[in-house]
Amino acid sequence: MAKILIIDDEKAIRNTLREILEYENYEVEEAKDGEEGLDLLKKNEYDVVLCDIKMPKMDGIEVLDKAKELGKEGQFIMVSAHGSIETAVDATKKGAFDFIQKPPDLNRLLLTVKNALDRGALVEETKTLRKKISKGYEIIGESDSIKEVKATIEKVAPTDARVMVTGPNGSGKELVAKAVHSKSNRSNAPLIEVNCAAIPSELIESELFGHEKGSFTSAVKQRIGKFEQADNGTLFLDEIGDMSLSAQAKVLRALQEHKITRVGGEKEIKVNVRVIAATNKDLKKEIEENRFREDLYHRLGVIIIRVPSLKERVEDIPLLVNKFLGDIAEEYGTAKKKIQPDALEYLKTLNWPGNIRELRNVVERLVIMCNNEITLKETKNYTSFNL
Repeated sequence: MAKILIIDDEKAIRNTLREILEYENYEVEEAKDGEEGLDLLKKNEYDVVLCDIKMPKMDGIEVLDKAKELGKEGQFIMVSAHGSIETAVDATKKGAFDFIQKPPDLNRLLLTVKNALDRGALVEETKTLRKKISKGYEIIGESDSIKEVKATIEKVAPTDARVMVTGPNGSGKELVAKAVHSKSNRSNAPLIEVNCAAIPSELIESELFGHEKGSFTSAVKQRIGKFEQADNGTLFLDEIGDMSLSAQAKVLRALQEHKITRVGGEKEIKVNVRVIAATNKDLKKEIEENRFREDLYHRLGVIIIRVPSLKERVEDIPLLVNKFLGDIAEEYGTAKKKIQPDALEYLKTLNWPGNIRELRNVVERLVIMCNNEITLKETKNYTSFNL
């Protein structure tokens, strides 16, 4: 049941509003002035606050200001018999949801309360989703190498510097890229991902820069490329070492001039994109063998973050296993399983050529195949291929 606070110095208005709202099955509390209302706000949480503007001791705008300072999430609907456009604008600028005049129209009042509740629910849902996303980008580990990665992300993320993430397959390069974006000033804009290894070389330019209708046989309509999609956000070029030399030249031009041209087009399009690249290849060796442009390497690698292999951070395995046990239990809707200490120690002795990705797959297998507590014997049985 939604909880509503009425703050008004007129008892008749408070009684009328309470009667209307309780009839609609809302839980209602009231305060006779701004100071009393603020005291209640300090002690309790409300979904909606109906607040008069002209009151003794403390006016409604001041109550609104102080409530926002306290971090109160309730939606404020300001009410006044002395309303003006300027007052309404001032209230909404300070964070009020809406402004209605006295005496309030019944239908308008109930609709405004419903809309305020809907907005509050949406704000709460957005906060929950953001927490889940942020949690999903959490880099687990306390080893020195991972602490260094985390520290670099914290320093680099708020800037617009281009980042090159290196490391073996399955080590978490994509996670690092997402963490950089989520902690950046572009976090509210899109993060667009491109797996350069998964796109045929003849299509990579169309994928990145888009194409005009009729520019090639299958171009039946205009297509917006990834650079345009990522405008004002971040473009993550995964497996950059597999990009063709022709596409590399165009990416270099885009980085230098902040402009792109669609395949088959002539118009230059301005783009504001931060590029994060990742690779499991030795790009310096690729440069020596003329498979990667040196000038592009220097453009992309303003900051280089090397993600260690799992064998370089075995002390993090218990933390990672515990995280995966929790995540998998949440996904399956089951109780979180335990793993015996000697089984954890055994996992630290394995090779892990697939790194973090392989470890997670093994933990999921153990969760499916084992009982409530995972034993050393079971762990050996279901990881024998890792030796």
